[in-house]
Amino acid sequence: MSNNDSKPARRTTKMATIILADDEDIIRTLVRRVLQKAGHKVHEARDGQEALDLYPAVGADLVITDMIMPGKDGGEAIAELMRNDPEVRIIAMSGGGRGNIASILSLASELGARRTLAKPFTLSEFMNAVNDTLEEEDTTLTKS
Repeated sequence: MSNNDSKPARRTTKMATIILADDEDIIRTLVRRVLQKAGHKVHEARDGQEALDLYPAVGADLVITDMIMPGKDGGEAIAELMRNDPEVRIIAMSGGGRGNIASILSLASELGARRTLAKPFTLSEFMNAVNDTLEEEDTTLTKS
């Protein structure tokens, strides 16, 4: 994640509870710190199964998941989350692993992710995706 962004991240006033699933400790640590600095409460998961276990327990407003993880991967987690809660807000991210990043992130969108991010991404890109996804939820609630 880089701070060298030409477009600053928009701020949101909503504090959210977020599940962050990534098998890489360094990514989880960096992303958690960014989210906490923005005022969010973050629960970490090392794979898709941990994210699925956390979701009903913490009442998450947003799930951010890597797509390529050992055990239950992000795609499987997205599919199961969507089956259990079609309104779940999900951001999927991927560096590609052994596959094509575009096709992996396309699959995430097809499964129900509202936003996708290709690694590496900038701090602004990341926070704008988080803020946009959280605001999307607010808009949905006011229209109901």
